[in-house]
Amino acid sequence: MDLNFYWRSFLRHLPWLILVVIAGATAGLYFAVTLPPVYESSARMIVEAEQIPDELAASTVRTNAGEQISIIEQRILTREVLLELANRMAIYTGEDAQMPASDKVADLRDRIAIGLSGGGRNAMLVNVSFRDSDAQRAARVTNEIVTLILSENVRMRTTVSGQTLEFFTQEVDRLGQEISRLSARMLSFQEQNLDALPDSLDFRRTQQASLQERLTQLSRDEQSLKDRRARLVDLFENTGSVPDADIGSAATAEMQQLAQLRREYANARVVLAETNPRLELMQARIRALEQTVAEQQAAADRLGENAPAGAAPPSPFEIQLADIESQIAEIKRRREELEIRMDDLADTIGRTPGNSVTLDAMQRDYANLQAQYNQAVANQARAETGDMIEALSKGQRISIVEQAIAPRNPVSPNRPVLAAGGVAGGLVLGMALIALIELLNGTVRRPSEITAKLGIEALATVPYIYTYHQLRRRRRVLAVSVTVAVLLLGGGLWLVDSQVMPLGRAFEMVVARARNALGALQS
Repeated sequence: MDLNFYWRSFLRHLPWLILVVIAGATAGLYFAVTLPPVYESSARMIVEAEQIPDELAASTVRTNAGEQISIIEQRILTREVLLELANRMAIYTGEDAQMPASDKVADLRDRIAIGLSGGGRNAMLVNVSFRDSDAQRAARVTNEIVTLILSENVRMRTTVSGQTLEFFTQEVDRLGQEISRLSARMLSFQEQNLDALPDSLDFRRTQQASLQERLTQLSRDEQSLKDRRARLVDLFENTGSVPDADIGSAATAEMQQLAQLRREYANARVVLAETNPRLELMQARIRALEQTVAEQQAAADRLGENAPAGAAPPSPFEIQLADIESQIAEIKRRREELEIRMDDLADTIGRTPGNSVTLDAMQRDYANLQAQYNQAVANQARAETGDMIEALSKGQRISIVEQAIAPRNPVSPNRPVLAAGGVAGGLVLGMALIALIELLNGTVRRPSEITAKLGIEALATVPYIYTYHQLRRRRRVLAVSVTVAVLLLGGGLWLVDSQVMPLGRAFEMVVARARNALGALQS
């Protein structure tokens, strides 16, 4: 290592180092002097838990604090809200007012900071800050953002609770209408099939059995009357007369049967209820016998009344035959009525299973709707309680712990650091420039290089001797170069600041993009 050679090379290129250091120092001083101060005002809020225990009355808003703050932040940082905030608070004035709307939005999103701290067993805090070149305006904007957060929190929670209440109110109305429609359908179906409902199936089957028994009895009575008529006719044809006692005996038999049946009915009422099928059957037979006895008496009366004047009264044979015929006709009429009733009962009993299935389906749907309706009513009551809790701000809420005040000292720029950074940057760039020049210089400048490249040994070396005029010319060139570099650098910065973009804003944009890029790399 020929340190003497490197030292002389360094001294030879020292003007370039000085030029670059002066340029860096000039740029650092310019930024340190011209960049506007940036003040940051901050406020703190706390997320308070519900003031009413969930066991007594629960709110219907279940959004956790972190998610809630994130939603509020996204809503506040929307384009419309930020532009309206910029206009209302006069954040951009003068030339800044001519900025495009998209640039304003991007700038405000970079200057507004909303963060969370704490949580778990500690209280959750919301930190809100805003950076501006005016300390008073930074405090006003920060407090305005706090107001927006508080109002958005209240609006979001009351909106959610109100929508929940509205949903369950509509659900209760809908289910109530469906229950009313289904009740009307069930009532209409029951009215249309009143005689074929499943709850009266046992009664109709009992009626059917009773009617069948009565039909059997009527058949036996009819056959008995036909046999009597045949015997009476045979007796009259063989003897030409009938005993008078037959008339009385026939009537006496009906009357005796009626009296016996009435006694049995009276005895049965002592131990049986009025609705017992046996009593109903006995009543029907009593009414039938009473009607038969009455018709017999009427037939006998009509025979006497309808006989022609001077004609002979009807014979006992005719009287008895007419009586038997009238009884047979009455039995046929009653049997036809009973058969019609039997057909009707058979039809209703046949339709009962289908009606039972349909009615069971309706009742099952009704029970399901009723259960849904009861649940909806209970949910509506809870939703009303939750909406009242949010309306009175008794649920989870955000309150101010410390409002923003105007800061006394700016947070940026750090002017000493900028000035020192300019000098350090110029020094690093100067050293790099010297190293680059030395690496690109391939000329032979040392005896060791002659030996290495030509393979000969140098006896002696004579350094280059500068004349007095050459030294003066080099100094003048160096001075002019430094002056021109400083003027060009200063003029270029002034031209960018006045014609393109203020350097302060450009510097802030560069820093913001660097932060974003660093955050993206870290994530």
